[in-house]
Amino acid sequence: MKLNLKHIFLLMMLLISGATSYASSVRLTVDTGRGRRAIGVGDLFYIYYEVSDLDAVPEKPASVPGAKVMYFDRTGQSSRFTSVNGKTSQSFSYTYTLTLRAQKEGQFSFGPVTVGGVKSNTVSYSIGSAADPAPAPGANPSVQDRHNSADGPKFIGKGDGNLFLKAEVSRTNAYEQEALVYTVKLYTTYDAIKFIGATAAPKFEGFVIEESKDISTSLNYETYQGKTYATAIIARYIIFPQMEGDLKVIGNKYTISVDEREYYHDPFWGSMSVAKPLELNVTPNDLTVNVKPLPKPVPANFSGGVGQFKISSELPSQNFKSNQAASIVYTVTGTGNLKYVKLPDLNALYPSQLEVYSPTPDVNANVGRTNVSGTAKFDYSFMPLEAGTFSIPSVQLVYFDPQTGRYETSEAKGYTINVGKGTGSERSQTKGKLAFNNQLLPVSGNLSVKHTPYVERFVYWLFYLIPVLVLLAAVAYYRAYLKANADFLAVKSRNASKMARMRLKKAAACMKKQQIDEFYDEMLAALWGYLGDKLKMPTSELNRQNVSETLSGRNIPEKEITELITLIDDCEFAKYAPAATKADMQPVYDKGVTVINDLESAFKNKNVANEN
Repeated sequence: MKLNLKHIFLLMMLLISGATSYASSVRLTVDTGRGRRAIGVGDLFYIYYEVSDLDAVPEKPASVPGAKVMYFDRTGQSSRFTSVNGKTSQSFSYTYTLTLRAQKEGQFSFGPVTVGGVKSNTVSYSIGSAADPAPAPGANPSVQDRHNSADGPKFIGKGDGNLFLKAEVSRTNAYEQEALVYTVKLYTTYDAIKFIGATAAPKFEGFVIEESKDISTSLNYETYQGKTYATAIIARYIIFPQMEGDLKVIGNKYTISVDEREYYHDPFWGSMSVAKPLELNVTPNDLTVNVKPLPKPVPANFSGGVGQFKISSELPSQNFKSNQAASIVYTVTGTGNLKYVKLPDLNALYPSQLEVYSPTPDVNANVGRTNVSGTAKFDYSFMPLEAGTFSIPSVQLVYFDPQTGRYETSEAKGYTINVGKGTGSERSQTKGKLAFNNQLLPVSGNLSVKHTPYVERFVYWLFYLIPVLVLLAAVAYYRAYLKANADFLAVKSRNASKMARMRLKKAAACMKKQQIDEFYDEMLAALWGYLGDKLKMPTSELNRQNVSETLSGRNIPEKEITELITLIDDCEFAKYAPAATKADMQPVYDKGVTVINDLESAFKNKNVANEN
């Protein structure tokens, strides 16, 4: 077959296009994020690496002009096969996403980067000032509006088909003081969960709570209503209802960062997808628990314990001396409201010849998956006042078992003790019999007829005057104290640095024990707690934008604000990052101490300036 000029030209174009399509390349593009036209300070934006026909992985950049590096990961890949004149070739490409947070206004450029010896292009981007989104017509500006804006996390209420939270309680009908388990479970169809953080704790109305650390560290898969979700338990609390009636548990708000996969059709490559970071705000459902009172009549010696308990006693010796202190230990073990168990009054049970002193209970409780369990030790000191043989009676612990619905009794054994005569005088056993000595004592000195009544002396009235003056001073001090502490928020604001130092002390203890997750929990609690107390802001309004605006409104230097927000980002990122990539805790701790000290100094300088 003869080839004309047209066929030869077409064949050459196919060969050239095949050769060029397989040429290795690295291309950078900028995405302002979620459809925004411009990048503002504090916004997340993205730089995509498109690496084609290169068997090499780009390195995560140490820094990017005007922005902070948050994440860097491979988010997509594609490949194709081409056959020309019977020869098959393969081309492939990978997409890497660099997630950044804008920190500084100005015009910036990034690149070129080198991957496997191939240089990329250079991209430019502009960062403007942070600005609040304009509210919808007729709407009132609020924190909720900011959450719904394009520049902040998207608020999706109770969730949607791609992500939602489900709150559950182990029993919706329970007795007072019965241990219940409250859990918050995450359901999602997104590709990856990068961050989960609660902006506030759930509101437990009428409950005492114990937070459990028994939560999911990885995602599991579960079919719910015919659809497969990745699931994880993200919060677990053991709660104890304190009153009868319908008690409510109001779910808190969580911020969750995910990868949203977008699909599109390319005329050359075919169907493709790319993962983009997305921040969502979501709340779990609210719950109501019907709480029943404990059955009547309540036993007179009821210990207050609700659960399953046992009591035992331990007496090291049964031979004692009078007027010498000894001790007996009662140990309560079991599950339930262990911290609220009380023993009977031993002074009413023990013989009058034994004087008993009330102890401080030593409670070692463990918050587990379904209950609070452990031991409570009551180390009673007692002193025999007389020699003889005495019986220490058995001690009963009466508690309510919600599983049986009845009051149960556990008993610690009693003892017979022998008391010998010790040093010092024993207590008289002849109460009420007084010996009388009728021998008159001699009078020393001269008797005088002149006598001034004691009531007419100044010293007598001084005993009345001094208490009155002390009382007046105490009343004046108390009134001044009430006036100074009338504003509860102002008191918390004054004590903000003190509370922050206490939380930092806990973080230092976790750092010494290499408890990484607990360390970052305490660091975040110290930072957010300090801001909430100092700025008199409720936890529901604590977010980066509100804090930055409030601090700027109080003339706090921009440097301190930026360092604070940066430290919070570092802690949140390190807390949910893989263990192998977590930064050293000491620099984070040192920076936390410095940031709080600098903010406190800035507040004090501002107050001094206002006074002058």
